[in-house]
Amino acid sequence: MRRRTRIALLVILGVVFALLALGALPNYIRAGDPYYLTATPVDDHAAINGSDLDERRYPYTTAAVADATGDGAGRSEPYWRGYVGFKEAFTHSPFDELSALRQRNPDANDGEAIYVRLDNRYYRLTVTQDPGGTTDE
Repeated sequence: MRRRTRIALLVILGVVFALLALGALPNYIRAGDPYYLTATPVDDHAAINGSDLDERRYPYTTAAVADATGDGAGRSEPYWRGYVGFKEAFTHSPFDELSALRQRNPDANDGEAIYVRLDNRYYRLTVTQDPGGTTDE
């Protein structure tokens, strides 16, 4: 193999490795403030059928609803939003899930929250910084 070919091959491999790292590593960055998807039990409301939600596509939503017990609110694992917005371009977030759910059923949206129905129970989903507290999107 010629020297130029070897250098070109190393450069191509380096670029491929950098792109793979760029796609995988942002998920592990824990910078910025943590955000949670919180599911609060509510009375009957126009809602999205939660049994249709795939836990691989909606991990924050399914985790929050599964964590809600009785009259208590449930929450997802934290999502750390990066400082400069770099991470959001490469990772899945609770903000993405709420946006996707808003598109599924606009009637289940009240502006800052989405309503989901699962096993005849209704939940109000919001993104919060405080797991039991105020909405902050």
